Amino acid sequence: MSNDVSRETEERLHAFQALVKKWNPRINLVSSSTLSVFWDRHIVDSLQISQHILPKCGRWVDLGSGGGFPGVVLAVVFAEQDLDFILVESDQRKATFLRTAIRELSLDKVKVICDRIENVPPLQADHVSARALAPLSLLLSFVDRHMSRDGTAWLLKGENWQREVQEAQSDWAFNLESFPSMTSSEAALLKVSEVSHV
Repeated sequence: MSNDVSRETEERLHAFQALVKKWNPRINLVSSSTLSVFWDRHIVDSLQISQHILPKCGRWVDLGSGGGFPGVVLAVVFAEQDLDFILVESDQRKATFLRTAIRELSLDKVKVICDRIENVPPLQADHVSARALAPLSLLLSFVDRHMSRDGTAWLLKGENWQREVQEAQSDWAFNLESFPSMTSSEAALLKVSEVSHV
């Protein structure tokens, strides 16, 4: 994966990795058991979304940003593109970490909203992303709130993704395209559009 990004981008991603590892003992941004495989488990997992994005412009909203995955990683990769990022994170300590990362990585087109997703006024995003946030049915209610009518959501889901899709279809209508995860044989990247409540 490192061959697909510029040297400057890779250096920024390594700087971000160092920041997460520095803060992790205090606020548990990622599971400590994943630190030894951090690059593949967190960076590459987030990066896989970037291969599918066209056009690279507009407003990107990352829901439940936590430790910055995938939001900060994508903001680094797309730093030269015409994309503005909004990271939504309700945990005050994690929001403080995200603001620190944004400042230290000089990501000037990124801002953080520290509030619950359902309390934030609709953000009309062209792109929405989320990773390990909520079951798909609940996640789609967040997507429906914050995605523009022509927008696309990029959702990183684990091994139960197919069951979650079936369950979500009883409450939601949506277009779905799935891509095999690059980091787990059971997981998937879901591309979701045209979301509406049934």
